[in-house]
Amino acid sequence: MGAENALYIILVEKIRQDALVLPTLPEIALKVRQAADDPEISLGKMSEIISHDAALSLGMLKVANSVAYGREVKTDSVSKAVTRIGLRQIKSIATAMAVEQMFISDNRVISEYMQSSWRKTVDVASVAIALMTRYIQKNKQTPLTLETLTLAALIHNIGILPILTEAEGHPTVFAKPAFLNKAINKFSHVIGAEMTKAWGFSEDYTELVLSWNDLSFLPKDVHYIDFIRAGAVYHEIFKNESTRDFLLRSYVDKGILPKLNFMASAEFSDVLVKARSMF
Repeated sequence: MGAENALYIILVEKIRQDALVLPTLPEIALKVRQAADDPEISLGKMSEIISHDAALSLGMLKVANSVAYGREVKTDSVSKAVTRIGLRQIKSIATAMAVEQMFISDNRVISEYMQSSWRKTVDVASVAIALMTRYIQKNKQTPLTLETLTLAALIHNIGILPILTEAEGHPTVFAKPAFLNKAINKFSHVIGAEMTKAWGFSEDYTELVLSWNDLSFLPKDVHYIDFIRAGAVYHEIFKNESTRDFLLRSYVDKGILPKLNFMASAEFSDVLVKARSMF
């Protein structure tokens, strides 16, 4: 218990003193985000920016050729991939790909934890994207956008990174699942919110990272958080059965789900496979 409390104390003190080292968003992601926000940016210029990073180029080709985009003809051209994906979605996808590269560690325990955490994030994101794809098709006037949800879902648990990095600095004491689980449950949402601020994301992302697992926050209208929580329900991240049932009923009432058991249907499985193929 002593080591567990020590990790808590270290994190709390560093947060209080604003001394916790937050990971910085990779330069290529910053460039893509800045370019995407430029109203004068062209597809050709965006392709040029992406082409300077081999990993991002390959990632964009994978996304463009995934079943999510429903194209039988594959492309091996970054410019065609950019055209197929679209400027708005590229901003979110490029950021997510950059974030994935941050889930790396030389410590075996931390590395396994990072990889597991990223897989879980992608699992939740895939469900959220699949549900929103269907929702937008049925509600074309909604102000919600798929590109915003994509990024939100892929950073909803980003606060685990500084925690794991802190544990990596004291591996013999903190690089243990029991400590990490409790530290993540206690602090990741607060730290994640600070990361969104440090990265210059909008307040909507900060609110989402801070509140997605706080079930006292129940948006009246359809919200991005609803789709992410639906992913958490699907993958049993919310352990309480009554909580899962309550959320599912609310999503039926909001029109996110057509029926309670929709996520167990073959129809949903088909959409989920397409969403998951992007990753």
